[in-house]
Order: sequence, then C-alpha cells, then structure tokens
Amino acid sequence: MATVTAAKPTTMPRVARLSGMKAAPYLWVLPAVALFAIFKLYPIAWSFWLSLFRTDGALQTFAGAANYRRLVTDPLFWKALGNTAIILVVQVPIMLALAIGLAVALNSAVLRFRGFIRLGFFLPMITGLVAYGMLFAVLLNPQSGLVNWVLGLFGAGPIPWLSHTLWARVAIGLALTWHYTGYNAVIYLSRLQALPQDHYDAAAVDGAGAWSRFRHVTIPGLRPVILLTLVMSTIGTLQLFDEPYVMTNGGPDNSTVTVGLYLYNNGFRFFDFGYASAIAYALAVIIGILGIVQFRFLGEKR
Repeated sequence: MATVTAAKPTTMPRVARLSGMKAAPYLWVLPAVALFAIFKLYPIAWSFWLSLFRTDGALQTFAGAANYRRLVTDPLFWKALGNTAIILVVQVPIMLALAIGLAVALNSAVLRFRGFIRLGFFLPMITGLVAYGMLFAVLLNPQSGLVNWVLGLFGAGPIPWLSHTLWARVAIGLALTWHYTGYNAVIYLSRLQALPQDHYDAAAVDGAGAWSRFRHVTIPGLRPVILLTLVMSTIGTLQLFDEPYVMTNGGPDNSTVTVGLYLYNNGFRFFDFGYASAIAYALAVIIGILGIVQFRFLGEKR
C-alpha cells in the first residue's frame, strides 16, 4: 500500500507578506515623492539646464557658462543685489528689534485685553502682499496720500515717498516692517511663554533690574527663535519681489530694483529665461552661504 507523504507548507506566502509589509511604507509615500519630483525637482533641474542657454527671440542656443559670466559683469544685477542688501542690513534688524520689544510688552502680566491686542498686531500678516503693497502706494502717494496730508497738518512739507531714491527705499522698508513685525513678535512671544519663571525670580533675588533680566535672561532664552526669524527674514528679503513691483516698479532710477524683481523682468518682460535662471541659481547660492554663516555664528555651540 502506497504511503502518501504530506507536502511541507511552503514559506513563499510568508515571504510575500513580509515583502509586502516592507514595501507598504514606500507605496504610501510614493504619491508625495512623485509630486515633489514633478513640481519641485524637475523645475529645479530644468531651470539649471535653461541657465546654460542663451535666448535670442524664439531661438535658444547652448552657451555653457556664458550667462554666469554675464552675471558677474552685469552692473544692474549688482545694483539690484546692493538694493536688496540695504534692506537686509537696515530694515531686518529694525523689524526684529521691534518684534522683540513688542513680544515682551505683549507678554506682560499687567497688560489687559492681551488676546485682542495680539490679534491686532498679527492681522497685517494675513493681508495679501499685492493688497498691502497697493495700500501703502496709496497712503504714501506724494500728491494725494494720507501720510503727506497728516504731515501737512503739522507744517511739514510733502515727502516724495515714491519718487525719490532714498524715500522710495524708506517707503518699502516701512511697508515690510508693518507687515512682518507682528508675525515675528508672535514667534518671540511663544518662546517667551515657554521660558521658566524661575530664571527671572533667581535673577531678581540676585538684584538684577529689568534691563539686566532682559539682557541676561530674555535674550539668551530667545536665541534659538532669533536665529530662526533671522534666517527666514534673510531668505524672504533676498527673494523680495511683490512690494517693489507694486509700489515703485523698481524706480526711481532702479533704486528699488531687487534681485527678485530683476529676475522677473529678465524672465517675463524680456523673455531671457536662460539669464533669469542663472540669476535664480546665483541667488540660491547667496542664500545658502548666508544661511551657513548665520548658523555658524548664531547657532548653539556644542
């Protein structure tokens, strides 16, 4: 009589299940990776490829590094970079200093209606860039603007806010400060509320006054978010476009042309996409270098 031997259970289903379990996370993230590759990586790579071409009307010819060499000798690019640097060096520190002071004031226990006041200072941030740029263009209009009308009540002459090289830069700085100070103050305020009260109590017991506590307790405690806001403000300033485009269109005499506006003009007014792409990559390199420097000198020492 023949003996029937039972077949050993195969391990293939188990291996398949394990393989499926290992592959499942990759399948879940695949749509996000695909979207990132299509809408981020591909445009970045294509922009670099475009930067190697010279545009002549509808004709594009390979030019290698010619656009980057042109960038080095382009006086208008350096003018735009200088204008952007002025805003970065002058406006950003003033804005962040005001934001720190505002955050300290909003964190005061004696302040009433704090929630309402915080909302009021944050509201400018939710205003559209074009909308608030047009608002400041109307308010600072040299002939019919409200600001010059108020100054006239005190006997001050009209200020050419948007038609003078210096005052046009001041106007853009005022607009940026109004829009972003409250936003940065909220970031500082969230950090202030996380600082231990014990540090302030210990400093007070040691005889430290209000200024000494601010200098030796508040500022060190705010250091991580100061670095954060400084890096974000640096990136935002170097990419500045909407405000000068809406308020002054880069004038007068190119005094408010920023790198972002110059990039836009080359790409979408003169249709020189190769040179505009080279400007974009030069800007990315500048942002990266400044970011590294800021983290190097302001980051926590380990």
